[in-house]
Amino acid sequence: MENVPAAEAAPDDGAFEDCAPGSLQSALYLVATPIGNLADITLRALHVLRSAGVVACEDTRHTGRLLSHHGVRARLLSLNEHNEARRIPELLAHLQAGGSAALVSDAGMPTVSDPGQRLVHAAVAAGLRVESVPGPSAVLAALAASGLPVTPFYFGGFLPHKKGQRSRELGQALERDCTSVYFESPYRLVDTLALLAEADPERRVVVARELTKKFEEFRRGPARNVLCHFQSKAPKGEITLLISPRELPKWAAAGPADG
Repeated sequence: MENVPAAEAAPDDGAFEDCAPGSLQSALYLVATPIGNLADITLRALHVLRSAGVVACEDTRHTGRLLSHHGVRARLLSLNEHNEARRIPELLAHLQAGGSAALVSDAGMPTVSDPGQRLVHAAVAAGLRVESVPGPSAVLAALAASGLPVTPFYFGGFLPHKKGQRSRELGQALERDCTSVYFESPYRLVDTLALLAEADPERRVVVARELTKKFEEFRRGPARNVLCHFQSKAPKGEITLLISPRELPKWAAAGPADG
């Protein structure tokens, strides 16, 4: 099958054929993609995306723009929470026939709070090769620049939508002996910070917003102060929330300045 530009790729038709036969070992490649800045992609990731027989992605339009930006031609196939179950036999058959496939999410590492876990499990269970192509991660980027203890840490994915469940999860975070990291919607962030400020107003928190993008922001300080900031300035964009451990080590006791 002749390669077509990513922006023009039809996502769902026909059998798969490798874009560059023999250029990749038959495997499912989990490829990390930029979380904001399109330049944050590795040379290996670009090679895999260019060479894989098919690129399975959450949104073919979103991934198409990324690939077009880097001049990559690829065969795109939609794989999201709604169709993952029915895509799995199709992709497994492709891999079992000696093909290669890349899996990407809209941002960051696939399967981390994104679709793909069931596909990876099925590929491993079938004895197929699965490789990770590491790269950008909102969790690690936020942790590294947070000023809070980094290891060990707890990652809880997206906080629950329901207030009761969210309150219980935050209560558990406040009792942990390590930094807790969550993804949160900008529309619920103020309510979440209010719950934290009510439970422990002096607890150190960090809101990492729009990581790697033009308006990246780290807001650090006691929960009550960070709450006041976002009450006066409504949050926008992608949010990663970090909650300090119950007890901070001596080197972190003074804490970063608010802001």
